[in-house]
Amino acid sequence: MSTPEHPPTTGADKPEKGGNTVLDSLRTIITVVLVVTVVRTFLFESFVIPSGSMIPTLQVGDYIWVSKFSYGYSKYSFPFSPNLFEGRIWGAEPHRGDVAVFRYTKDTSVDYIKRIVGLPGDHIQVTNGHLILNGQEVPCLNPHTYIAQDETQVDMEGEACTEQLPGSANGTVVKHDILKLTDEGMQNNTPEYVVPPGYFFAMGDNRDDSADSRFMGDGPKDLGFVPMENLVGRAQRIFFSVQSAHPWWQVWYWPAEIRWARILRGVS
Repeated sequence: MSTPEHPPTTGADKPEKGGNTVLDSLRTIITVVLVVTVVRTFLFESFVIPSGSMIPTLQVGDYIWVSKFSYGYSKYSFPFSPNLFEGRIWGAEPHRGDVAVFRYTKDTSVDYIKRIVGLPGDHIQVTNGHLILNGQEVPCLNPHTYIAQDETQVDMEGEACTEQLPGSANGTVVKHDILKLTDEGMQNNTPEYVVPPGYFFAMGDNRDDSADSRFMGDGPKDLGFVPMENLVGRAQRIFFSVQSAHPWWQVWYWPAEIRWARILRGVS
């Protein structure tokens, strides 16, 4: 019995593995870029805290997730802030007490993070270091000594307390810690401000080391009232935190500089 002969295999019959591999790799890269762009634009974006203005809530070197959908979308929700439309779509007003990322009023290429303490129509004043909201002093309980370290690795010793900010839209009281270094200075004795429609009033939790809405001038660090359009998103969770007290090349310090207890801590 004879064995059937197989026809010779030609080069044209062989799969073009090289071409398919390149196309598959390109398709994978494009898919990853699209997924990352969609997530970053519409769902969550990561930010790192560069300064001590939100101590003790946020420390220098905290990496946070910010929900982009919390307040709807404006041109600042998109990479490079294309001027596609004005205002916000699917917009939702922030709540008093939210920790929010927004674009700086003097330079919208810069991201700021502060706590929203005033909404349209609110009357806000700081007198002798005490926050006055709509004619009522905001309670700050359990005062205690607190030593903070800013972005220059300088120690700041002050007093921390738990501020009880009235919630908005019939919401519950927002409890969060703030840091006070002094009761003096213009930041601790302000005029009464009335938040106009379409704006909010933001302050740092580190009340004496924060350039925020208490400063209404034309200077490069004066924030003033912030347009709702400038909102980027709400800070939700810390996903990583590192102190970075030593130069990056001293790798033997890396494990000790990670703030393990802060990882996956919620922002409130």
